[in-house]
Amino acid sequence: MAKQLETHRSDEANTFLLVHNGIITNYKDIKELLTARATDIRLATSSNYEGAFATVVKSSKFPGEVVATRRGSPLVIGIKSSTRLTTDHIPIFFSKESRGQSYYPAAMEGSRMLVGRENSTTELHSLEPQIEYFLASDASAIIEHTNQVIYLEDDDVACIHEGRLSIHRLSRVMNDGSSDSGIREVHTLRLQLQQIMKGNFAYFMLKEIYEQPGVRDEHHARPSPSVSTRKRSNGCRRLMLIACGTSYHSAVATRQLLEELTELPVVVELASDFLDRQTPVFRDDVGFFISQSGETADTILALRYCKARRALIVGITNTVGSSISRESHCGVHINAGPEIGVASTKAYTSQIVALVMFGLMMSDDRISVQPRRHAIIKALEVLPEQIKDVLTLDSQIQELAKDLPSETIAAGHGPAPSATNPEGIMAGELKHGPLALIDEHMPVVMILTRGRVFPKCMNAMHEVTARGGQPIVMCHRGRHGGRRAARRAASRCRKLWTACRSC
Repeated sequence: MAKQLETHRSDEANTFLLVHNGIITNYKDIKELLTARATDIRLATSSNYEGAFATVVKSSKFPGEVVATRRGSPLVIGIKSSTRLTTDHIPIFFSKESRGQSYYPAAMEGSRMLVGRENSTTELHSLEPQIEYFLASDASAIIEHTNQVIYLEDDDVACIHEGRLSIHRLSRVMNDGSSDSGIREVHTLRLQLQQIMKGNFAYFMLKEIYEQPGVRDEHHARPSPSVSTRKRSNGCRRLMLIACGTSYHSAVATRQLLEELTELPVVVELASDFLDRQTPVFRDDVGFFISQSGETADTILALRYCKARRALIVGITNTVGSSISRESHCGVHINAGPEIGVASTKAYTSQIVALVMFGLMMSDDRISVQPRRHAIIKALEVLPEQIKDVLTLDSQIQELAKDLPSETIAAGHGPAPSATNPEGIMAGELKHGPLALIDEHMPVVMILTRGRVFPKCMNAMHEVTARGGQPIVMCHRGRHGGRRAARRAASRCRKLWTACRSC
């Protein structure tokens, strides 16, 4: 497979220059095709690519021209103009196989296509020639230059020629089987430049951890679902939470609560495994597709798989205009702000809140769960302040971290073998193998929050301390929390008292 984020040059003179993001699995075949010069590199090769990619091509043989395409990997075109653009959308120019028209930009000279406005044309330009274009995989990379962008769809081919933009397609049929709308809109970003700046923080992940109290603004801003969406979701028989990476773990974290509130079976799936197994999907299923970027390739493929089987598709993303947000029947933008750090923090928290709020919506007419529902709503109201309280423990956390061996670490309910592979396990699973690893040198983090499984968690801590373990305990503050019980259970525990009082 080709590497990610590569720049390829045909020769020292840069006769052809290609910038590539993603993976092209059949790159050897493409190389043979181009070596033989059997086709025009500007257009035809894109239909022969296999994989998830975005590419931009420049050539000295075509001065003043750039060609870009994408499939499965995001590509955004930023537009900067000193004057007003002639249109807020650009029509698509289809191939002659699809509409009896020529595919090449040269054939478009003088042509006009009316879409909503009389002065709309097949090319985008400003009233004056001063216009710049920026191509990137994410809008945050170009916000310092412009807030006007066009999101390309899979298999779009964008051509920028002497300051004018045109978009082309070989077919009107989209990857999900639907018909192309025939236009690409110019979107105005609400993203602010200061949101992607590091500020006074040492690195982006730390900044984003400290932005988590903003979760209140995020869930207050979320729209209510349509009547038809609510009617269909209320009549479903199964909820499927499908995601990858950290987004998958947000689904795991909310599965139990969703089952409790909706009284429906909830399955959590890794998108890649879901596709490999060709999992059965039915019309009365509701699929939640969770992705911070909205461009996760495996999750998008799983979405299309379920959509083809007529399941209701709900997208949960952090990126307006992303593939998942466009291809879902309905969904939620979690409004967490741009997340630059690779390890998700604030987006993970917001994904959990979004899923919990869906459970609250689904249970608003169930009398039996109203006390529990009201308790959850109350907890959400105080959640931002509780996050702030936890963040004040930063110095304590750093002190505890100094005691951890550099080669081992623990996460969640149990131990882990190494820093590069921390393992989070259910407290009930501790005795089924991991307990054999416990000794006075093995760091263990134990989460002892009040709830139905608190006795099981306490039993697990007894098992750890009985083998000489010195766990780091996270529990509630106050006399009603787990602090006193934790002290009785293990006088040698290293304790980190959290601020989760209302759990």
